[in-house]
Amino acid sequence: MSRHQLIKVPPTKNTLLELKKQVRFLEDGHALLERKRELLTRLVYERVGEYQQLRSKTHAAIKSAYHWLGMAHLRMGSRALQQAGLGIAPTLQINIIPKRRMGVEYPAISTERLPMEPVGLLGTDTSFDETRKELTNTALLLTRLGESEMALSRLMAEQRKAQKRVNALKYNIIPRYRDTIRYIESVLEEEERNVLFQIKLLRGKEDEKNSVSGQENGQPYP
Repeated sequence: MSRHQLIKVPPTKNTLLELKKQVRFLEDGHALLERKRELLTRLVYERVGEYQQLRSKTHAAIKSAYHWLGMAHLRMGSRALQQAGLGIAPTLQINIIPKRRMGVEYPAISTERLPMEPVGLLGTDTSFDETRKELTNTALLLTRLGESEMALSRLMAEQRKAQKRVNALKYNIIPRYRDTIRYIESVLEEEERNVLFQIKLLRGKEDEKNSVSGQENGQPYP
């Protein structure tokens, strides 16, 4: 008995041909999805390594930026540091554009370093310039980390979706079609055997009738 629920279709030759055509299409789709799943899995592993490296670099950059910020705070004082930070021109330009890979869309971030303009205030320390450099570098790494994390998240979601579709085709949909095809083939074979049996019976009766008729025609008159 079939483990899968059969498709409710009439067991005819036309249905059998149509189901065989459909199952070939499903098998081709399964092969393509399996290939996509493999590529997505490989891409996810690559992205995981890239994300881990970026996260490590970003944490180190944040630590360095806080170190120099602490130095600037000690050398300049909080008030002078706040005044120096007012009206500073940005040192990083960020643009966000959509990017697509393997059918997955995620935001790609392009960054451009801008010239670091000097601060025209007395009382600034070299640690302040180092702080600006480190914060710019940290912001750059954070944008790359954000892009990597978003891409990784969406690629993993697409990989899981592809895996579910592959499993559904492999363990449910295609077996259901194959079981239905086998069932229809068995029904048609049984019908064919019955037809052949009926033909054999009819031939036997016809031969018997002809034999009796021949015997009657061959008997002499009394």
